[in-house]
Amino acid sequence: MTGPGRAHHQRPRARPPARARVPLKRLFRVASIACGVQFGWALQLSLLTPYVQELGIPHAWASLVWLCGPLSGLIVQPLVGHVSDRCSSRYGRRRPFIAAGAAAIVVAVLIIGYSADIGWLLGDGVRRPRAIVAFVIGFWLLDVANNVMQGPCRALLADLTGKDHRRTRIANAYFSLFMALGNILGFATGSYSGWHAIFPFTTTSSCSINCANLKSAFLLDIVLLVITTFVSISAVQEQPLNTRNTPECSEEPQLQLDHSQEAFLWELLGSFRYLSLPIWIVLIVTALTWIGWFPFLLFDTDWMGREIYRGKPGEGQNYHTGVRMGAFGLMLNSVMLGLTSLGIEKMCRKWGAGLVWGVSNILMSICFVTMLIISAIASNMDFSNDGLPPDGIVIAALVVFAVLGVPLAITYTVPYAMISTYTESLGLGQGLSMGVLNLAIVIPQMIVSLGSGPWDQLFGGGNSPAFSVAAVAAFASGLVAILALPRRQADKPRTHH
Repeated sequence: MTGPGRAHHQRPRARPPARARVPLKRLFRVASIACGVQFGWALQLSLLTPYVQELGIPHAWASLVWLCGPLSGLIVQPLVGHVSDRCSSRYGRRRPFIAAGAAAIVVAVLIIGYSADIGWLLGDGVRRPRAIVAFVIGFWLLDVANNVMQGPCRALLADLTGKDHRRTRIANAYFSLFMALGNILGFATGSYSGWHAIFPFTTTSSCSINCANLKSAFLLDIVLLVITTFVSISAVQEQPLNTRNTPECSEEPQLQLDHSQEAFLWELLGSFRYLSLPIWIVLIVTALTWIGWFPFLLFDTDWMGREIYRGKPGEGQNYHTGVRMGAFGLMLNSVMLGLTSLGIEKMCRKWGAGLVWGVSNILMSICFVTMLIISAIASNMDFSNDGLPPDGIVIAALVVFAVLGVPLAITYTVPYAMISTYTESLGLGQGLSMGVLNLAIVIPQMIVSLGSGPWDQLFGGGNSPAFSVAAVAAFASGLVAILALPRRQADKPRTHH
């Protein structure tokens, strides 16, 4: 029987229940994984550029070792974002990738920490080509593993906050806060020179005191990463993606997943012409910002060791003293990063995300110019205090490192919140949305990795040429952000009926 008679007996279709709002304390727990991940990044950024030069790779080519980071980010993060958006595992979409990435990081840091021992077992002598090969393999695996984790971590927070833009900014501020904490712990660990005495088994015939300190630091990294990964992935019970759109029930507030039209990497690249103007501006500002940041992240402690303490890798203790002082400066940087993260949401609501981002990038440019001035002053000073630089020069360098924590907090927060909001209307999954932004990060990093070492060598072998380019790029990104990005953004999207 058809017609009105039958329709009269049909029950009206029930509206799907509204998704429970995830408590802020749960977002806080999920974001805690950033502490474990960033602890390892801090060790990588502060210790590995100097260490790779100790193994025998010249300064002019040291930046090429870092090429894997942007390369893997270009390929791995969009791929993982795409696959995680479609993942139908009973453990959820994001958590399997987070756990797999953590396991890969553990393997990678063990290879890096024991690279000198591996080279010795394989027959290294005075020259250490096998140790270099082991180090590079571990280093590249670490970058791949970090990219496997980072996209799903950010996407999980975006899944939890949904279309609530204010909570999205809060979640990213939590993430930035834990990144700051991980940086503080990591850089403090890297600046301490006594780990070899606490863990005496790390010192071997092929692994000197400096090597043993690095090895011990990475062992601590493993412990912290395992703890924070467990805390994070146990904080939320992801609802499995059901291909027939019949979500399973749970007593826990779960993620109601919007499985909309995702595009794979090549489809995404082909659809770039459809991106709105605000998205393009965010991507352009992000690219210029990372042309500014990457030379600093590559050579910050090397700059302190070479140009402030006038040391060279493997020659005396001045260089190593400078590297440890640089790690201490980065710890101060992370303290400022954490403090700034607490106020980002309020600043963006008051002045607008575009203005906050632009002003912070101009501050970053001023800091890089200041570093160039400090380098010039230090090169013309007489080091009469046992060959060490005057306290005033060291304090000035540390102040610059600390102030740079303010724009770094903005970089780690605002672009992610903005891209998550702007790409929402395109129907991209949040995993792939993070991949979109990542393209604007990794391509500039590839350019810097390929060019900064030879560029520096061309102008005398220091780090000043790369920092000059960084200052110009940071200033340009600040102007574009201030002039072109919207000043205000609504906390909640408009509803169309």
